[in-house]
Amino acid sequence: EESLQMWDLNKRLEAYLARVKFLEEENEVLRAEIQSAKGSPGGDSWRVKYEEELRALRDALDHAFREKCTAELARDNLYEEVQQVKSRCQKEQAAREEAKKQLSLSRKELEEERRAQIWLKERAVQLEKEVEALLEVHEEEKAGLDQEIASFSQSLESFRCAPVAFQPVEVEDYSKRLSEIWKGAVETYKTEVAQLEGSLCQAKENLWKAVEDNQQSQLQLQHLEKDLAGLKARKEMLEENLARQWQEQRGEAEKFQLAMEALEQEKQSLRVQIAQVLEDRQQLMHLKMSLSLEVATYR
Repeated sequence: EESLQMWDLNKRLEAYLARVKFLEEENEVLRAEIQSAKGSPGGDSWRVKYEEELRALRDALDHAFREKCTAELARDNLYEEVQQVKSRCQKEQAAREEAKKQLSLSRKELEEERRAQIWLKERAVQLEKEVEALLEVHEEEKAGLDQEIASFSQSLESFRCAPVAFQPVEVEDYSKRLSEIWKGAVETYKTEVAQLEGSLCQAKENLWKAVEDNQQSQLQLQHLEKDLAGLKARKEMLEENLARQWQEQRGEAEKFQLAMEALEQEKQSLRVQIAQVLEDRQQLMHLKMSLSLEVATYR
């Protein structure tokens, strides 16, 4: 049994020595490669390359972050411009509504002036008819008075008294009263006609003012519509630019995210490789210690 144990120990020692020899040869090869890599002026190690790539990627990430900040600032500015355009559109919409209200009020005033003008025309026609009727009545009364005067003069001729002594006082007073009434009616008619003419002139002036205000309101409304169309076009253009920049920024962010994920994966793989190397070295250390104990026991 002891000889079998010694034979087993010999086999394990032989395997250990072979493994140590292989590791020493591999260490020599690695040492030679390290020395050659250190001696070569143009050759960089994988760590230096990795650090350079990592530095370049960090610079690209910083540049992308700065571009992102610039794009966000431009987006905020565009948003403020869009808000200003919206507020201006709302103001112009309110001004348009106010112009429409003023236009409707002007139309109402124009209709009222037209109605007043029509009423004044009808009133003037009515007054002319009344004046004509008064003239006809006056002519009839005058004719009646002439007939009464003629009949009264004929009746007076039948008397033998002197014609000088006859004084038709009542007829003259009646004629004077009629003439005064006629003059008063004529003056009243003239006054009413003058008032109607003044009202008609005022109505015409108000009508012209209403027409001018209507034309100005229409011109202002057309100008506001043109400004609103221009602002709508500018708003659409700004929204398109904002959407395009947002898409470009999103695409760049996705690219940088993919690059960061690739770097993270490479980092994880390097960590796994380093952990594997450390674990292999730890196993080799344990194996070496166990073999050293076995060799000591064998000795």
